[in-house]
Amino acid sequence: MSRFCDTMYENARSSTRGLVTGEPLAPVRRTWWQVHQLARRIAGGLAAAGVGPGDAVAILAGAPGEIAPTAQAVWMRAAHLTMLHQPTPRTDLALWAKETRLVVDVIDAKVVVVSEPFMAAAPVLVDSGFHVVSVGELLAHDPLDPVIAGEDDLALLQLTSGSTGPPKAVQITHRNLVSNAEAMFTGAEYDLTTDVIVSWLPLFHDMGMTGFLVVPMYFGAELVKVTPMDFLRDTLLWARLIDKYKGSMTAAPNFAYALFAKRLRRQAKPGEFDLSSLRWALSGSEQVEPDDVDDLCDAGAPFGLRPEAILPAYGMAETTVAVSFSECGAGLVVDEVDADLLAVLHRAVPATTGRTRRLATLGPLLHGLEARVVDEYDNVLPTRGVGVIQVRGEPVSPGYTTMGGFIPAVDQQGWYDTGDLGYLMENHHVVVCGRVKDVIIMAGRNIYPTDVERAACRVDGVRPGCAIAVRLDAGHSREGFAVAVEAATFEDSVDARRIQHQVAHEVFAEVDMRPRIVAVLGPGTIPKTPSGKLRRAHAMALVGR
Repeated sequence: MSRFCDTMYENARSSTRGLVTGEPLAPVRRTWWQVHQLARRIAGGLAAAGVGPGDAVAILAGAPGEIAPTAQAVWMRAAHLTMLHQPTPRTDLALWAKETRLVVDVIDAKVVVVSEPFMAAAPVLVDSGFHVVSVGELLAHDPLDPVIAGEDDLALLQLTSGSTGPPKAVQITHRNLVSNAEAMFTGAEYDLTTDVIVSWLPLFHDMGMTGFLVVPMYFGAELVKVTPMDFLRDTLLWARLIDKYKGSMTAAPNFAYALFAKRLRRQAKPGEFDLSSLRWALSGSEQVEPDDVDDLCDAGAPFGLRPEAILPAYGMAETTVAVSFSECGAGLVVDEVDADLLAVLHRAVPATTGRTRRLATLGPLLHGLEARVVDEYDNVLPTRGVGVIQVRGEPVSPGYTTMGGFIPAVDQQGWYDTGDLGYLMENHHVVVCGRVKDVIIMAGRNIYPTDVERAACRVDGVRPGCAIAVRLDAGHSREGFAVAVEAATFEDSVDARRIQHQVAHEVFAEVDMRPRIVAVLGPGTIPKTPSGKLRRAHAMALVGR
Protein backbone atom coordinates (compact mmCIF):
# COMPACT_ATOMS: atom_id res chain seq x y z
CA MET A 1 0.00 0.00 0.00
CA SER A 2 1.21 3.51 -0.84
CA ARG A 3 1.24 5.73 2.26
CA PHE A 4 1.59 8.66 -0.10
CA CYS A 5 -1.66 7.95 -1.97
CA ASP A 6 -3.64 6.85 1.09
CA THR A 7 -2.68 9.99 3.02
CA MET A 8 -3.33 12.28 0.04
CA TYR A 9 -6.82 10.86 -0.52
CA GLU A 10 -7.67 11.03 3.19
CA ASN A 11 -6.47 14.63 3.47
CA ALA A 12 -8.55 15.51 0.41
CA ARG A 13 -11.64 14.24 2.25
CA SER A 14 -10.92 16.00 5.54
CA SER A 15 -9.21 19.26 4.54
CA THR A 16 -11.12 22.50 4.05
CA ARG A 17 -8.06 24.02 2.38
CA GLY A 18 -7.63 24.16 -1.37
CA LEU A 19 -5.93 25.26 -4.57
CA VAL A 20 -6.30 28.77 -5.99
CA THR A 21 -5.44 29.12 -9.69
CA GLY A 22 -6.18 31.53 -12.52
CA GLU A 23 -4.69 34.65 -10.99
CA PRO A 24 -4.54 37.47 -11.90
CA LEU A 25 -7.38 37.47 -14.45
CA ALA A 26 -9.85 34.78 -13.38
CA PRO A 27 -9.05 33.30 -9.96
CA VAL A 28 -10.74 30.02 -9.09
CA ARG A 29 -10.51 28.17 -5.79
CA ARG A 30 -11.18 24.45 -5.49
CA THR A 31 -10.97 22.46 -2.30
CA TRP A 32 -8.70 19.44 -2.43
CA TRP A 33 -11.84 17.28 -2.34
CA GLN A 34 -13.02 18.98 -5.53
CA VAL A 35 -9.57 18.39 -7.07
CA HIS A 36 -9.86 14.74 -6.06
CA GLN A 37 -13.24 14.45 -7.77
CA LEU A 38 -11.75 15.84 -10.99
CA ALA A 39 -8.90 13.34 -10.61
CA ARG A 40 -11.37 10.44 -10.43
CA ARG A 41 -12.86 11.48 -13.78
CA ILE A 42 -9.43 11.90 -15.37
CA ALA A 43 -8.50 8.47 -13.99
CA GLY A 44 -11.51 7.09 -15.86
CA GLY A 45 -10.18 8.69 -19.04
CA LEU A 46 -6.69 7.31 -18.46
CA ALA A 47 -8.13 3.83 -17.94
CA ALA A 48 -9.99 4.14 -21.26
CA ALA A 49 -6.68 5.14 -22.85
CA GLY A 50 -5.14 1.90 -21.58
CA VAL A 51 -3.13 3.35 -18.67
CA GLY A 52 -2.65 0.92 -15.80
CA PRO A 53 -0.19 -0.06 -13.07
CA GLY A 54 3.44 0.65 -13.92
CA ASP A 55 2.70 2.70 -17.05
CA ALA A 56 4.35 6.04 -17.81
CA VAL A 57 2.32 9.16 -18.59
CA ALA A 58 3.87 12.32 -20.02
CA ILE A 59 2.16 15.65 -19.30
CA LEU A 60 2.46 18.85 -21.32
CA ALA A 61 0.09 21.35 -19.73
CA GLY A 62 0.39 24.84 -18.32
CA ALA A 63 -2.50 25.39 -15.91
CA PRO A 64 -1.83 24.18 -12.33
CA GLY A 65 -5.59 23.66 -11.97
CA GLU A 66 -5.38 20.95 -14.65
CA ILE A 67 -1.98 19.53 -13.71
CA ALA A 68 -2.91 18.83 -10.06
CA PRO A 69 -5.88 16.51 -10.77
CA THR A 70 -4.11 14.94 -13.75
CA ALA A 71 -1.10 14.04 -11.60
CA GLN A 72 -3.35 12.61 -8.91
CA ALA A 73 -5.27 10.65 -11.55
CA VAL A 74 -2.05 9.08 -12.80
CA TRP A 75 -1.31 7.82 -9.27
CA MET A 76 -4.91 6.58 -8.99
CA ARG A 77 -4.08 4.29 -11.92
CA ALA A 78 -0.85 3.15 -10.10
CA ALA A 79 1.07 4.71 -12.98
CA HIS A 80 3.83 7.35 -12.90
CA LEU A 81 4.17 10.74 -14.57
CA THR A 82 6.75 12.95 -16.22
CA MET A 83 6.28 16.68 -16.67
CA LEU A 84 7.69 17.57 -20.09
CA HIS A 85 9.78 20.70 -20.50
CA GLN A 86 7.54 23.43 -21.83
CA PRO A 87 8.33 25.53 -24.90
CA THR A 88 8.47 29.31 -24.37
CA PRO A 89 8.06 32.11 -26.93
CA ARG A 90 11.86 31.98 -27.44
CA THR A 91 12.02 28.20 -27.89
CA ASP A 92 13.14 26.74 -31.19
CA LEU A 93 10.06 24.53 -31.74
CA ALA A 94 11.81 22.17 -34.16
CA LEU A 95 14.57 21.52 -31.61
CA TRP A 96 12.00 21.23 -28.80
CA ALA A 97 10.01 18.67 -30.77
CA LYS A 98 13.12 16.61 -31.44
CA GLU A 99 14.16 16.64 -27.77
CA THR A 100 10.61 15.91 -26.60
CA ARG A 101 10.28 12.89 -28.92
CA LEU A 102 13.49 11.53 -27.38
CA VAL A 103 12.17 12.05 -23.85
CA VAL A 104 8.83 10.38 -24.56
CA ASP A 105 10.71 7.43 -26.06
CA VAL A 106 13.11 7.16 -23.10
CA ILE A 107 10.35 7.13 -20.49
CA ASP A 108 8.27 4.82 -22.72
CA ALA A 109 5.12 6.88 -22.23
CA LYS A 110 1.83 5.06 -22.74
CA VAL A 111 0.07 8.35 -23.44
CA VAL A 112 0.96 12.03 -23.66
CA VAL A 113 -1.57 14.33 -21.96
CA VAL A 114 -1.69 17.77 -23.58
CA SER A 115 -3.58 20.93 -22.72
CA GLU A 116 -3.40 24.67 -23.29
CA PRO A 117 -1.32 26.62 -24.03
CA PHE A 118 0.46 23.74 -25.76
CA MET A 119 -2.31 22.21 -27.91
CA ALA A 120 -0.40 23.33 -31.01
CA ALA A 121 2.25 20.74 -30.10
CA ALA A 122 -0.26 17.87 -30.18
CA PRO A 123 -0.05 17.25 -33.97
CA VAL A 124 3.75 17.08 -33.75
CA LEU A 125 3.49 14.38 -31.09
CA VAL A 126 0.76 12.51 -32.99
CA ASP A 127 2.92 12.56 -36.14
CA SER A 128 5.70 11.01 -34.07
CA GLY A 129 3.46 8.04 -33.33
CA PHE A 130 2.50 8.86 -29.74
CA HIS A 131 -0.94 8.36 -28.23
CA VAL A 132 -2.02 11.93 -27.40
CA VAL A 133 -5.07 12.87 -25.33
CA SER A 134 -6.25 16.22 -23.99
CA VAL A 135 -7.24 16.95 -20.39
CA GLY A 136 -10.69 17.89 -21.69
CA GLU A 137 -11.12 14.47 -23.30
CA LEU A 138 -10.05 12.72 -20.11
CA LEU A 139 -12.49 14.72 -17.99
CA ALA A 140 -15.41 13.52 -20.14
CA HIS A 141 -15.23 10.01 -18.64
CA ASP A 142 -17.02 8.52 -15.67
CA PRO A 143 -15.08 8.58 -12.38
CA LEU A 144 -13.07 5.59 -11.23
CA ASP A 145 -11.83 4.49 -7.81
CA PRO A 146 -8.06 4.27 -7.25
CA VAL A 147 -5.97 1.23 -8.08
CA ILE A 148 -3.70 0.19 -5.21
CA ALA A 149 -0.06 1.26 -5.64
CA GLY A 150 2.97 0.01 -3.69
CA GLU A 151 5.53 1.89 -1.60
CA ASP A 152 8.34 1.18 -4.03
CA ASP A 153 6.34 1.76 -7.21
CA LEU A 154 7.44 4.72 -9.31
CA ALA A 155 5.46 7.94 -8.81
CA LEU A 156 7.52 10.44 -10.80
CA LEU A 157 10.18 10.43 -13.46
CA GLN A 158 11.74 13.87 -12.98
CA LEU A 159 13.71 15.08 -15.99
CA THR A 160 17.12 16.45 -15.10
CA SER A 161 17.69 20.04 -16.22
CA GLY A 162 20.74 21.34 -17.97
CA SER A 163 21.88 17.96 -19.24
CA THR A 164 24.27 18.12 -22.18
CA GLY A 165 23.74 14.53 -23.26
CA PRO A 166 20.80 12.21 -23.96
CA PRO A 167 17.76 12.68 -21.71
CA LYS A 168 17.59 10.98 -18.35
CA ALA A 169 14.97 11.04 -15.64
CA VAL A 170 15.31 10.66 -11.88
CA GLN A 171 13.13 7.85 -10.52
CA ILE A 172 11.04 8.98 -7.54
CA THR A 173 9.06 6.30 -5.70
CA HIS A 174 6.02 6.61 -3.46
CA ARG A 175 8.32 5.86 -0.51
CA ASN A 176 10.70 8.68 -1.56
CA LEU A 177 7.81 11.14 -1.80
CA VAL A 178 6.22 10.44 1.56
CA SER A 179 9.57 10.42 3.37
CA ASN A 180 10.71 13.79 1.98
CA ALA A 181 7.25 15.36 2.27
CA GLU A 182 6.99 14.52 5.96
CA ALA A 183 10.53 15.78 6.59
CA MET A 184 9.80 19.08 4.81
CA PHE A 185 6.57 19.49 6.79
CA THR A 186 8.57 19.23 10.02
CA GLY A 187 11.53 21.31 8.84
CA ALA A 188 9.27 24.17 7.71
CA GLU A 189 7.18 24.00 10.92
CA TYR A 190 4.12 23.99 8.68
CA ASP A 191 0.75 24.90 10.27
CA LEU A 192 -2.23 23.59 8.27
CA THR A 193 -4.63 25.98 9.97
CA THR A 194 -2.78 29.23 9.23
CA ASP A 195 -0.13 28.85 6.53
CA VAL A 196 -0.81 29.90 2.93
CA ILE A 197 1.66 28.93 0.19
CA VAL A 198 2.15 31.22 -2.82
CA SER A 199 4.16 29.86 -5.78
CA TRP A 200 4.87 30.54 -9.44
CA LEU A 201 7.62 27.92 -9.79
CA PRO A 202 7.61 25.83 -13.01
CA LEU A 203 5.93 22.45 -12.70
CA PHE A 204 8.50 20.71 -14.90
CA HIS A 205 11.12 21.43 -12.23
CA ASP A 206 11.44 19.39 -9.01
CA MET A 207 11.11 22.36 -6.64
CA GLY A 208 7.99 23.59 -8.42
CA MET A 209 6.29 20.23 -9.03
CA THR A 210 7.24 18.19 -5.98
CA GLY A 211 7.88 20.93 -3.44
CA PHE A 212 5.11 23.33 -4.38
CA LEU A 213 2.30 21.24 -5.86
CA VAL A 214 2.64 17.57 -4.90
CA VAL A 215 3.54 18.20 -1.23
CA PRO A 216 0.74 20.77 -0.62
CA MET A 217 -1.71 18.39 -2.35
CA TYR A 218 -0.48 15.51 -0.17
CA PHE A 219 -1.09 17.46 3.06
CA GLY A 220 -4.20 19.32 1.90
CA ALA A 221 -2.50 22.70 2.34
CA GLU A 222 -3.75 26.08 1.12
CA LEU A 223 -1.91 26.83 -2.13
CA VAL A 224 -2.04 29.79 -4.50
CA LYS A 225 -0.39 28.68 -7.74
CA VAL A 226 0.33 30.71 -10.88
CA THR A 227 2.61 29.94 -13.82
CA PRO A 228 6.19 31.07 -14.52
CA MET A 229 4.90 33.04 -17.51
CA ASP A 230 2.58 34.98 -15.19
CA PHE A 231 5.61 35.82 -13.04
CA LEU A 232 7.80 36.81 -15.99
CA ARG A 233 5.06 39.05 -17.42
CA ASP A 234 4.66 40.82 -14.09
CA THR A 235 7.23 40.11 -11.39
CA LEU A 236 5.26 42.17 -8.86
CA LEU A 237 2.31 39.78 -9.20
CA TRP A 238 4.25 37.70 -6.66
CA ALA A 239 4.01 40.56 -4.14
CA ARG A 240 0.34 41.21 -4.92
CA LEU A 241 -0.57 37.57 -4.30
CA ILE A 242 1.34 37.44 -1.01
CA ASP A 243 -0.50 40.61 0.03
CA LYS A 244 -3.96 39.50 -1.20
CA TYR A 245 -3.88 36.00 0.28
CA LYS A 246 -1.70 36.79 3.33
CA GLY A 247 0.87 34.36 1.98
CA SER A 248 3.16 32.97 4.66
CA MET A 249 5.31 30.60 2.56
CA THR A 250 6.99 30.81 -0.83
CA ALA A 251 10.19 29.75 -2.59
CA ALA A 252 12.36 30.68 -5.56
CA PRO A 253 15.90 30.45 -6.92
CA ASN A 254 18.42 33.17 -6.09
CA PHE A 255 18.09 34.88 -9.50
CA ALA A 256 14.34 35.37 -9.02
CA TYR A 257 14.77 37.05 -5.65
CA ALA A 258 17.40 39.35 -7.21
CA LEU A 259 14.94 40.26 -9.96
CA PHE A 260 12.16 40.74 -7.41
CA ALA A 261 14.33 43.17 -5.40
CA LYS A 262 15.06 45.17 -8.54
CA ARG A 263 11.36 45.43 -9.43
CA LEU A 264 10.39 46.44 -5.89
CA ARG A 265 12.88 49.30 -6.05
CA ARG A 266 12.05 50.52 -9.53
CA GLN A 267 8.32 49.92 -9.90
CA ALA A 268 6.58 49.49 -6.55
CA LYS A 269 5.11 52.44 -4.70
CA PRO A 270 5.57 52.82 -0.93
CA GLY A 271 2.80 50.98 0.88
CA GLU A 272 1.59 49.25 -2.30
CA PHE A 273 2.11 45.78 -0.82
CA ASP A 274 2.17 44.25 2.64
CA LEU A 275 4.70 41.42 2.77
CA SER A 276 4.73 41.13 6.56
CA SER A 277 2.72 37.88 6.49
CA LEU A 278 5.66 36.08 4.86
CA ARG A 279 7.47 33.95 7.44
CA TRP A 280 9.18 31.32 5.24
CA ALA A 281 10.69 32.31 1.89
CA LEU A 282 12.95 29.50 0.74
CA SER A 283 15.93 30.30 -1.48
CA GLY A 284 17.13 27.17 -3.26
CA SER A 285 17.73 25.35 -6.56
CA GLU A 286 20.92 27.33 -7.25
CA GLN A 287 23.80 28.93 -5.35
CA VAL A 288 22.48 31.37 -2.74
CA GLU A 289 24.37 34.68 -2.92
CA PRO A 290 24.43 36.54 0.42
CA ASP A 291 24.70 39.91 -1.32
CA ASP A 292 21.49 39.19 -3.23
CA VAL A 293 19.68 38.19 -0.04
CA ASP A 294 20.89 41.38 1.67
CA ASP A 295 19.67 43.39 -1.31
CA LEU A 296 16.25 41.70 -1.20
CA CYS A 297 15.90 42.40 2.53
CA ASP A 298 16.77 46.05 1.95
CA ALA A 299 14.37 46.42 -1.01
CA GLY A 300 11.58 44.58 0.81
CA ALA A 301 11.87 46.42 4.14
CA PRO A 302 9.52 49.29 3.12
CA PHE A 303 6.88 46.66 2.35
CA GLY A 304 7.18 44.81 5.65
CA LEU A 305 9.41 41.97 4.46
CA ARG A 306 11.19 40.54 7.48
CA PRO A 307 14.85 39.52 7.00
CA GLU A 308 14.37 36.45 9.17
CA ALA A 309 11.87 35.09 6.62
CA ILE A 310 14.50 34.54 3.89
CA LEU A 311 15.77 30.98 4.40
CA PRO A 312 18.52 29.43 2.23
CA ALA A 313 18.09 25.72 1.51
CA TYR A 314 19.70 22.84 -0.36
CA GLY A 315 18.13 20.18 -2.51
CA MET A 316 18.00 18.27 -5.79
CA ALA A 317 15.72 15.91 -7.69
CA GLU A 318 17.81 12.90 -6.63
CA THR A 319 16.73 13.43 -3.00
CA THR A 320 13.09 13.86 -4.14
CA VAL A 321 13.56 17.60 -3.66
CA ALA A 322 14.95 18.78 -0.28
CA VAL A 323 18.17 18.02 1.62
CA SER A 324 18.38 20.80 4.21
CA PHE A 325 16.40 23.86 5.33
CA SER A 326 17.65 26.83 7.30
CA GLU A 327 15.96 26.92 10.69
CA CYS A 328 12.68 28.82 10.79
CA GLY A 329 13.16 32.43 11.84
CA ALA A 330 16.95 32.32 11.43
CA GLY A 331 17.10 34.26 8.16
CA LEU A 332 20.36 34.33 6.22
CA VAL A 333 23.31 32.99 8.21
CA VAL A 334 26.67 33.70 6.55
CA ASP A 335 29.89 31.78 7.08
CA GLU A 336 32.72 34.19 6.25
CA VAL A 337 35.87 32.23 5.44
CA ASP A 338 39.43 32.93 4.34
CA ALA A 339 39.25 32.97 0.53
CA ASP A 340 42.88 31.98 -0.02
CA LEU A 341 42.80 29.01 2.36
CA LEU A 342 39.54 27.91 0.75
CA ALA A 343 41.07 28.09 -2.73
CA VAL A 344 44.48 26.56 -1.96
CA LEU A 345 44.05 24.25 1.06
CA HIS A 346 40.38 23.39 0.49
CA ARG A 347 39.59 24.29 4.09
CA ALA A 348 36.80 26.64 5.18
CA VAL A 349 38.67 28.56 7.88
CA PRO A 350 36.74 31.39 9.56
CA ALA A 351 38.19 34.67 8.32
CA THR A 352 40.14 37.03 10.53
CA THR A 353 42.02 39.21 8.04
CA GLY A 354 42.76 39.32 4.32
CA ARG A 355 40.49 38.30 1.45
CA THR A 356 37.27 36.65 2.52
CA ARG A 357 34.43 34.76 0.93
CA ARG A 358 30.87 34.99 2.25
CA LEU A 359 28.98 31.70 1.97
CA ALA A 360 25.34 31.12 2.84
CA THR A 361 24.77 28.30 5.30
CA LEU A 362 21.95 26.03 4.14
CA GLY A 363 20.71 24.69 7.45
CA PRO A 364 20.66 21.25 9.04
CA LEU A 365 19.75 18.06 7.19
CA LEU A 366 16.10 17.12 7.07
CA HIS A 367 14.90 14.02 8.90
CA GLY A 368 15.73 10.78 7.12
CA LEU A 369 18.94 12.04 5.50
CA GLU A 370 22.60 11.91 6.44
CA ALA A 371 25.57 13.53 4.72
CA ARG A 372 29.31 13.30 4.52
CA VAL A 373 32.06 15.13 2.60
CA VAL A 374 34.79 13.16 0.81
CA ASP A 375 37.98 13.96 -1.08
CA GLU A 376 38.94 12.69 -4.54
CA TYR A 377 40.04 9.37 -3.00
CA ASP A 378 36.71 8.91 -1.18
CA ASN A 379 38.27 9.65 2.22
CA VAL A 380 35.78 11.21 4.62
CA LEU A 381 36.83 14.77 5.49
CA PRO A 382 36.56 16.40 8.91
CA THR A 383 34.42 19.40 9.77
CA ARG A 384 35.14 22.35 7.43
CA GLY A 385 37.07 20.16 5.00
CA VAL A 386 35.96 21.04 1.46
CA GLY A 387 35.14 18.13 -0.81
CA VAL A 388 32.27 16.40 -2.57
CA ILE A 389 29.00 16.25 -0.65
CA GLN A 390 27.36 12.82 -0.49
CA VAL A 391 23.94 12.03 0.97
CA ARG A 392 21.90 8.93 1.72
CA GLY A 393 18.57 8.06 3.25
CA GLU A 394 14.98 7.13 2.44
CA PRO A 395 14.25 10.20 0.23
CA VAL A 396 17.16 9.37 -2.12
CA SER A 397 16.19 8.09 -5.56
CA PRO A 398 17.14 4.55 -6.52
CA GLY A 399 18.44 5.76 -9.90
CA TYR A 400 17.79 7.02 -13.40
CA THR A 401 15.78 5.98 -16.42
CA THR A 402 17.99 6.48 -19.49
CA MET A 403 18.20 5.47 -23.14
CA GLY A 404 20.47 2.62 -22.05
CA GLY A 405 18.17 1.45 -19.27
CA PHE A 406 18.31 1.84 -15.50
CA ILE A 407 21.40 3.45 -13.92
CA PRO A 408 21.70 3.37 -10.12
CA ALA A 409 22.09 6.72 -8.35
CA VAL A 410 23.78 5.35 -5.21
CA ASP A 411 26.77 3.18 -4.40
CA GLN A 412 26.64 -0.12 -2.51
CA GLN A 413 26.49 1.72 0.82
CA GLY A 414 23.61 3.87 -0.38
CA TRP A 415 25.60 7.11 -0.82
CA TYR A 416 24.60 9.50 -3.61
CA ASP A 417 27.39 11.71 -4.99
CA THR A 418 25.78 15.12 -5.44
CA GLY A 419 28.57 16.57 -7.59
CA ASP A 420 28.58 19.61 -5.30
CA LEU A 421 31.67 20.88 -3.52
CA GLY A 422 31.07 22.01 0.03
CA TYR A 423 31.56 21.29 3.70
CA LEU A 424 29.79 20.60 6.98
CA MET A 425 30.05 23.07 9.83
CA GLU A 426 30.50 22.37 13.53
CA ASN A 427 26.71 22.51 14.00
CA HIS A 428 26.29 20.08 11.05
CA HIS A 429 24.80 22.74 8.80
CA VAL A 430 25.53 22.32 5.09
CA VAL A 431 27.51 24.84 3.01
CA VAL A 432 27.89 24.54 -0.77
CA CYS A 433 30.82 26.19 -2.60
CA GLY A 434 30.08 25.17 -6.19
CA ARG A 435 29.80 22.31 -8.68
CA VAL A 436 32.77 19.97 -9.11
CA LYS A 437 32.54 20.09 -12.91
CA ASP A 438 32.51 23.89 -12.95
CA VAL A 439 35.42 24.66 -10.62
CA ILE A 440 38.37 26.30 -12.41
CA ILE A 441 41.84 25.18 -11.29
CA MET A 442 44.69 27.64 -11.84
CA ALA A 443 48.11 27.55 -10.18
CA GLY A 444 46.79 25.04 -7.65
CA ARG A 445 43.87 27.27 -6.68
CA ASN A 446 40.18 26.43 -6.86
CA ILE A 447 38.27 29.30 -8.48
CA TYR A 448 34.51 29.09 -8.16
CA PRO A 449 32.50 30.37 -11.15
CA THR A 450 29.91 31.96 -8.87
CA ASP A 451 32.61 34.26 -7.45
CA VAL A 452 33.65 35.28 -10.96
CA GLU A 453 30.04 35.83 -12.04
CA ARG A 454 29.19 37.86 -8.96
CA ALA A 455 32.18 40.13 -9.59
CA ALA A 456 31.28 40.58 -13.26
CA CYS A 457 27.72 41.57 -12.37
CA ARG A 458 29.03 44.48 -10.29
CA VAL A 459 30.06 46.29 -13.48
CA ASP A 460 27.70 49.04 -14.59
CA GLY A 461 25.84 47.97 -17.72
CA VAL A 462 26.00 44.21 -17.11
CA ARG A 463 22.48 42.79 -16.80
CA PRO A 464 21.80 41.37 -13.31
CA GLY A 465 22.26 37.60 -13.19
CA CYS A 466 23.56 37.55 -16.76
CA ALA A 467 27.23 36.70 -16.40
CA ILE A 468 28.73 33.26 -16.91
CA ALA A 469 32.22 31.86 -16.26
CA VAL A 470 33.49 29.04 -18.47
CA ARG A 471 36.48 26.73 -17.96
CA LEU A 472 39.07 26.73 -20.75
CA ASP A 473 41.49 23.83 -21.30
CA ALA A 474 40.07 21.98 -18.29
CA GLY A 475 42.53 19.54 -16.76
CA HIS A 476 45.53 20.94 -18.65
CA SER A 477 48.48 22.93 -17.33
CA ARG A 478 47.21 26.02 -19.12
CA GLU A 479 43.67 25.81 -17.69
CA GLY A 480 42.01 29.20 -17.50
CA PHE A 481 38.60 30.73 -17.82
CA ALA A 482 36.50 33.08 -19.86
CA VAL A 483 33.64 35.33 -18.85
CA ALA A 484 30.60 36.20 -20.94
CA VAL A 485 28.22 38.97 -19.88
CA GLU A 486 25.04 40.40 -21.34
CA ALA A 487 24.67 44.15 -21.87
CA ALA A 488 22.08 46.27 -23.66
CA THR A 489 24.94 48.30 -25.18
CA PHE A 490 26.74 45.25 -26.64
CA GLU A 491 26.69 46.79 -30.14
CA ASP A 492 28.38 49.99 -28.92
CA SER A 493 32.07 49.13 -29.41
CA VAL A 494 33.27 51.83 -27.00
CA ASP A 495 30.99 50.79 -24.16
CA ALA A 496 31.60 47.10 -24.84
CA ARG A 497 35.36 47.67 -24.44
CA ARG A 498 34.72 49.57 -21.18
CA ILE A 499 32.66 46.66 -19.87
CA GLN A 500 35.37 44.17 -20.89
CA HIS A 501 38.08 46.09 -19.04
CA GLN A 502 35.97 46.65 -15.93
CA VAL A 503 34.83 43.02 -15.80
CA ALA A 504 38.44 41.85 -16.01
CA HIS A 505 39.37 44.29 -13.23
CA GLU A 506 36.51 43.27 -10.92
CA VAL A 507 37.15 39.56 -11.46
CA PHE A 508 40.87 39.94 -10.74
CA ALA A 509 40.08 41.85 -7.55
CA GLU A 510 37.68 39.09 -6.48
CA VAL A 511 39.64 35.89 -7.26
CA ASP A 512 43.21 37.11 -7.85
CA MET A 513 43.20 35.61 -11.34
CA ARG A 514 42.53 37.29 -14.67
CA PRO A 515 40.09 35.91 -17.26
CA ARG A 516 41.63 34.96 -20.58
CA ILE A 517 38.59 36.25 -22.49
CA VAL A 518 35.73 38.61 -21.67
CA ALA A 519 32.85 38.55 -24.15
CA VAL A 520 30.07 41.18 -24.14
CA LEU A 521 26.86 39.75 -25.62
CA GLY A 522 23.32 40.83 -26.35
CA PRO A 523 20.39 40.27 -23.95
CA GLY A 524 19.03 36.72 -23.91
CA THR A 525 22.23 35.16 -25.29
CA ILE A 526 23.56 33.32 -22.24
CA PRO A 527 22.07 29.79 -22.14
CA LYS A 528 19.98 28.83 -19.13
CA THR A 529 18.00 25.76 -18.15
CA PRO A 530 14.18 25.89 -18.21
CA SER A 531 14.34 26.63 -14.47
CA GLY A 532 16.72 29.56 -14.93
CA LYS A 533 20.09 28.04 -14.01
CA LEU A 534 23.17 28.98 -16.01
CA ARG A 535 24.21 26.29 -18.51
CA ARG A 536 27.99 26.61 -18.33
CA ALA A 537 28.64 23.58 -20.52
CA HIS A 538 26.57 25.17 -23.29
CA ALA A 539 28.30 28.55 -23.05
CA MET A 540 31.67 27.51 -24.50
CA ALA A 541 30.69 28.51 -28.02
CA LEU A 542 29.89 32.05 -26.85
CA VAL A 543 33.43 32.97 -25.86
CA GLY A 544 35.45 31.51 -28.74
CA ARG A 545 38.97 30.25 -28.02
